[in-house]
Amino acid sequence: MTNSDYDLFEDQHRSNWIRLRTLVTLRWVAIAGQMVAVCAALFLFELQFEVGLTIVAVGASVVANLFFTSLYPENRRLSEPEATMMLVFDILQLGVLLFLTGGLYNPFALLLLGPVTIAATVLHLRSTFLLGALTVVLITFLAQWSLPLIDLDGVALALPRLFLFGFWVALVTGVVFLSIYARQVTTEMNLMRDALAATQMALSREQKLTDLGGVVAAAAHEFGTPLATIKLVASELSDELEGQPELRDDVILIGEQADRCRDILRSMGRAGKEDLHLRHAPVETVVREAAEPHTDRGKSVELMVRPTGAADPRQPIILRRPEIIHGLRNLIQNAVDFAKQSVEIESTWTDSHIIVRIKDDGRGFPQSVIGRIGDPFVRRRSGFEDRVSRPGYDGMGLGLFIAKTLLERSGAKLTFANGGRDESVGAIVVVEWPRSMLESQSLAPLGENLPIEA
Repeated sequence: MTNSDYDLFEDQHRSNWIRLRTLVTLRWVAIAGQMVAVCAALFLFELQFEVGLTIVAVGASVVANLFFTSLYPENRRLSEPEATMMLVFDILQLGVLLFLTGGLYNPFALLLLGPVTIAATVLHLRSTFLLGALTVVLITFLAQWSLPLIDLDGVALALPRLFLFGFWVALVTGVVFLSIYARQVTTEMNLMRDALAATQMALSREQKLTDLGGVVAAAAHEFGTPLATIKLVASELSDELEGQPELRDDVILIGEQADRCRDILRSMGRAGKEDLHLRHAPVETVVREAAEPHTDRGKSVELMVRPTGAADPRQPIILRRPEIIHGLRNLIQNAVDFAKQSVEIESTWTDSHIIVRIKDDGRGFPQSVIGRIGDPFVRRRSGFEDRVSRPGYDGMGLGLFIAKTLLERSGAKLTFANGGRDESVGAIVVVEWPRSMLESQSLAPLGENLPIEA
């Protein structure tokens, strides 16, 4: 997925996240709180203010809620303009209430931060900015003009001008900070959700391909005997029809087509890995399978296998798990994409760990993103050399995120680095598993193959 693809996806879906019922419920809660505050000011503190106009302002919210609930079903997903207008109404209604009840001298002015925070969570940046600007303008207006709250002695409640200025600064800062904070957290959550969904799809696809390969392998095995019988009978008939050229040609054709069927099934069966005896393979075989789609892309892909130190020279027999193959394949693809000429894949092992090291001779990971490699949708401007080596590509790190997630799911630890002073080495990725997490625990005969259930 590219930057433009994700931006389009976000534009199409972000504004439809919030339901009408959510905003209506929040507004009912606000109405209840406003009525409690009005009653407390009147009967508990005996403050004097424009009660009639205040009740009208609260009643406007009641009318708006009744209007929306009668016009639309409560489970309706609001569009961008609809959600924006509802939040604009809430800001203005609260502003009118504050104007009638002391302005910024009213401690409930803090509630102006609520609609802006909601906007930053569910609306586009443009709408969030407009609502934030409206809130700042309203806060500034209320700092200068409002109807006073008057106590029992007839004295208007007021704070020192310095405190009023500090409250204004705090509210404006709250609008900016909470908007940025809420939007950043929501964006991170949704990026991770989308990336995990893509990872699950990739793993599901790899599993389906593995299952399909098993079906093909089983078919190739089962059809082997009847095709051999057809070939044998056709050969015998061909000898007996020596004096009948027309019939003999037909029999020869049958034998040739039987050979063709055998060759097709054999070539298809190479991908069949669900055979129970092939669920375990040497580490070299698994790495080679992961690298196979990228060995003929114009770059040299060299595979090396060796033990480390005094480790057992015999290759570890590991489980062929789809997440391991798909994860390594993504890492190898990334290395081949950015390599100049060659990629080295080194498989080593110790008595306690299995290590796969992937190196290319490219420019290495950019320093600006090396600390964030493995995060989904890492945004970075592509340089000229990237566009030449990968025309039309504007990646966002999703492939590396999928690889990292799948491999860590199998128990691996990944390390990303650059070659440093060694100019022949660009990017280096090290994948390391504990042998207990990856190595096959038993090499005993697995018994008869069982049919794959759909």
